[in-house]
Amino acid sequence: MKILIRNVEILADHDLKHHIKNGFIGINGNKIDFIGEDPAEAAKFNPDRVINGTGKIAMPGIVNAHTHAAMTLLRNFANDLSLQDWLFNNVFPVEAKLNDEYVYWGTMLALGELIRSGVTAIADMYLHMDAVANAILESGMRANVCRIAFHFNKLGDEPIDQRDQCRQYFNTWNNAGDGRIKVYVEVHSTYTLEKWQLIKSAELAGELGTGIQIHLHETAREVKESLEAYNATPIEISKETGIFEVPVLAAHCVHVSENDMDILKEYNVNVVYNPTSNMKLGSGVAPVSRMLEKGINVALGTDGAASNNNLNMFEEMHLASLLQKGVLMNPEVMNASTVFKMATQNGAKAIGFENAAGILEKGRLADIILIDKSGLHLTPLNDPLAAVVYSAQGSDVDTVIVDGRILMENKVLRTIDEELVKYKVNKIAGELIPGQAD
Repeated sequence: MKILIRNVEILADHDLKHHIKNGFIGINGNKIDFIGEDPAEAAKFNPDRVINGTGKIAMPGIVNAHTHAAMTLLRNFANDLSLQDWLFNNVFPVEAKLNDEYVYWGTMLALGELIRSGVTAIADMYLHMDAVANAILESGMRANVCRIAFHFNKLGDEPIDQRDQCRQYFNTWNNAGDGRIKVYVEVHSTYTLEKWQLIKSAELAGELGTGIQIHLHETAREVKESLEAYNATPIEISKETGIFEVPVLAAHCVHVSENDMDILKEYNVNVVYNPTSNMKLGSGVAPVSRMLEKGINVALGTDGAASNNNLNMFEEMHLASLLQKGVLMNPEVMNASTVFKMATQNGAKAIGFENAAGILEKGRLADIILIDKSGLHLTPLNDPLAAVVYSAQGSDVDTVIVDGRILMENKVLRTIDEELVKYKVNKIAGELIPGQAD
């Protein structure tokens, strides 16, 4: 299908030098065929569909580089608790009741919410991952999903070896959906597995020619207990056990030393900053500005809706910038351009689509969103990058295109039955958590 977006303001990337006030984007199949200001080029395109971009901003789709999609089922449950209490005493007992059906509908709810707020690609780590992949495939989104090689028993028994299941999952889903889905190996954290299991997980990722998703240095307690047990930080353990010998997507990295950051840079580890979740759980504020200074690729994520409690990446962009400015008492750090890049180009690189998405240019994948700029809160626009990062809301997203396919148009979801999803999830919540409305 050929789609022409006409008369649209274009933010091709984080650099205002590439800003087009009134231009055209031609999409042929799943890629951008042309982008520019020349109406003659648009006139020669002969599209199947024309989208009127008047009053809208076109920009790369946003990447949510760390989430647990089906945790929408636990939204607004177990609030105002420490990570340890929240996870072990509240979340894990509910997750023990999950099944494929529950996770499928919880994921579909998340994907609908994500599309509505301009997210075109995610990195997801959770349970019942076949159900997650099925939901992603049906929704039309792009994703990096992972499956655990050693499933740790939350009651304290030995982790269960699931490497064969992990291989099968990789063979089934990697490059599914015409390449929209990538599969990594999950290593939940260094504190849930023994060193030999970390080594075997890294070896499996190497065998499959893929990467690893992991939580690292989320809390001060995690780092303290690692130092007491091993005389090494989780990042140092990851280096020692070979985790960093493959591409790594490392969520959080809140409590990191200069040495830890040097290791992350040395091994080209991709870090995902989750400002809302880290603040809500009282984990702290990651030294993102310093990591960026060192040349570490830092992306943005929401974490799960159980610790956020939404999946709105516009909120993450806004908060990511303001927290760094406030903590460092420096208004010049984490400017709008930097945060825009983290949410788009850096995110695409982090989840394995570095040369395909994250920027609007000829030959790249057509992952594009249109933002309605008519709202009072966006008037006057002045600086469009600042408007996106500091003023825009998820509800301003009008149209979402992934891989050249329209997933939302005029704020109406095209691939997800929103009312059915809400009905199913409300029913499931009543079964999972006593007292919830069905």
